[in-house]
Amino acid sequence: MPEILTPQNQDDLLAIVQEAVAGECPLEVTGSGSKWQWGRAVNSDFQLDLSGLTGISLYEPAELVLSAAAATPIEEIIRMLDENSQLLAFEPPDLTGLYGEEGGSGTLGGVIACNHSGPRRIYAGAARDHILGFEAVSGRGEIFKSGGRVVKNVTGFDLSKLMAGSFGTLAVMTTVTVKVMPKPDKARTILIYALSNEAGGQAMARALQSPYAVDGAAHLPAALSAKSSVSYVAGAAAAVTAIRIQGPAPSVEARCRALREALARFGETEELHGHNSRTLWQEIRDVSTFFDDHEKCIWRLSVPPAYGAGVADQIVATESGQTYFDWGGGLIWLAQEDVTAESALGLRKIVDEPGGHATLMRASSEIRASVPVFHPQPEHVAGLTKRLKENFDPKGVLNPGRMYEAV
Repeated sequence: MPEILTPQNQDDLLAIVQEAVAGECPLEVTGSGSKWQWGRAVNSDFQLDLSGLTGISLYEPAELVLSAAAATPIEEIIRMLDENSQLLAFEPPDLTGLYGEEGGSGTLGGVIACNHSGPRRIYAGAARDHILGFEAVSGRGEIFKSGGRVVKNVTGFDLSKLMAGSFGTLAVMTTVTVKVMPKPDKARTILIYALSNEAGGQAMARALQSPYAVDGAAHLPAALSAKSSVSYVAGAAAAVTAIRIQGPAPSVEARCRALREALARFGETEELHGHNSRTLWQEIRDVSTFFDDHEKCIWRLSVPPAYGAGVADQIVATESGQTYFDWGGGLIWLAQEDVTAESALGLRKIVDEPGGHATLMRASSEIRASVPVFHPQPEHVAGLTKRLKENFDPKGVLNPGRMYEAV
């Protein structure tokens, strides 16, 4: 078992990292541990546990800005925002069910470090688009910060975008500042029944290209829709395509009515209100309702939305598995019985053709050691990744190998 190091403030963290740099000793960086199975295992005798760096330091509802220590639980932030009818617009998923973990839905720093976004990404942008600034300790053992409390044009290198999706391999964030948004008054979801993957993709494209400000579009094949706790979905005994509209109540009602007419050529529709709508999108966001067999390997495939159905059908036909779609077909969740180096190569070849990428979200530690978890990078991009690591963490002490071997 690794020795656990738990800094209580930024000075503690700085001292630990500086000592690790001096001794060239790798550190496995964790927050709440809700996503520790996402990525390659880190070979280290020391675990840097950031759970002591918690607390909301600034929240100005009128200015739509919030700052918090990196290990502040997302649940705590969401509760405070909810009291002021606000939210994190990128709709961060809760992966604890997917990984069979307990102890909370993750931390603000973890969500940003993984750049993990939910169904609303197609409308509001990714997590990286909502970070205003941060403070961090680099792998050089130096404190630095970037950005501030307001949205402004960036001159020079946008370090906030760099930290998002770096999985703690470049620096350890201590404080994160994000913009927040007003919570919509009403949410409704239009359901279209019994469409094929291809037809479901066409319906989602039609909805997203409409003037009705759709902020969620997903497609569930029949075998998976049956697992939903929403009766209108599970009881359909058919594939379900879901289109979400949110906003002021009169506007939502008018847009739903118009969009149902525009989508009528795709077949029978139904409409979810309030609780049922929220429940369905939480299930789509968090994945585990539909992929509840913890023995299966889970992939997250990102492709141009127009290619989603074709890519999914080809993978299921040649590599097997179950799929469902989010982001209008641009995000494919795939569950497979097993993953080998050969099957992963075949899957990634299919995903590569339209310019997509595939991330192995859940698998045994043995599989994650033998199969690249993140999509292999082209040579020029891999070179850039290596140089960034060398600049921010020259001794390789922060989560070495978490994303790519030897980086």
